Amino acid sequence: MFDELKELIAAYKARDPAARSSLEVLLLYPGLRATLSHKRANYFYRNDMKFIARWISQRSRKKTGIEIHPGATIGKRLVIDHGMGVVIGETAEIGDDVLIYQGVTLGGTGKDTGKRHPTIGNNVLIGSGAKVLGPFKVGDNCRIASNAVVLKEVPPNSTAVGVPARIVRIDGQKTNYAGDVDQISVTDPIANELICLHEQIKALLDKRAKGE
Repeated sequence: MFDELKELIAAYKARDPAARSSLEVLLLYPGLRATLSHKRANYFYRNDMKFIARWISQRSRKKTGIEIHPGATIGKRLVIDHGMGVVIGETAEIGDDVLIYQGVTLGGTGKDTGKRHPTIGNNVLIGSGAKVLGPFKVGDNCRIASNAVVLKEVPPNSTAVGVPARIVRIDGQKTNYAGDVDQISVTDPIANELICLHEQIKALLDKRAKGE
């Protein structure tokens, strides 16, 4: 247990340049506290003491702003950076060395029974505000862009962006859907539509001014 804690603290220090010391991470980082609480809650959940398990998880949610269902399966060295608003559902599975930012939801669509939440592979990054919804897999070494809404499987070594999310890179190569989009500059379809409307209105006003 102590070795796992050391690994987890080291993972936070490696991922977060603002982390100044192991003691700071241990005492002040909500993501680490939420993960440690989940380990206790998951123990009671697996031993059919679900009320105690939920009590631990809800107490952790109140203290950290991170809600991890006690039934979720979490691998080694999970880093939840900032963390506020993160929700991880009951049947979610998370691999090793995953990095999750604030506002992420690993949830269900309400249409499935049994396995309802996603399976996240190893070494996956999920950007702030992203929603991964449904019982599919996000493969190893994937990158999910901020505010993406992922509704279907993502193959390994891919980058997914947009609403709904589309695959723009696989193994470092742009796909047919990539265009000029990357994980930082994601185009906004609503903004594009407003620009088109503005141009149409301007053209009509120009015609009116010319008496056409």
